[in-house]
Amino acid sequence: QVQLVESGGGLVQAGGSLRLSCAASGRTFSRYTMGWFRQAPGKEREFVAAINWSGGSTYYADSMKGRFTISRDNAKNTVYLQMNSLKPEDTAVYFCATQSLPYQLGSPGQRYDYWGQGTQVTVSS
Repeated sequence: QVQLVESGGGLVQAGGSLRLSCAASGRTFSRYTMGWFRQAPGKEREFVAAINWSGGSTYYADSMKGRFTISRDNAKNTVYLQMNSLKPEDTAVYFCATQSLPYQLGSPGQRYDYWGQGTQVTVSS
């Protein structure tokens, strides 16, 4: 079965950086779009970024553009989220997710069927 395991979260000061990783297993990683989402306390889960199966297309939520970068290494079955210029409002649990259908565009609003357990990111002011 598909398994997603996030890592790299932690406590960072405002203005700092973190890189999250998500290791995938259970199927051919390179065929599937990968996404990052986050959920802050008391708020709904929100889309952060996505990268299509080839890595040729990336998508970001408006508030993350220019600060976050999603990338993937298909040889390592891993997707990354580089987060720079972090703000206290970026504090959330960050989740990695993927789709059940291969070769999807990855554009925002698409359905994601498999989720990791999440990794906590805390940004102090």
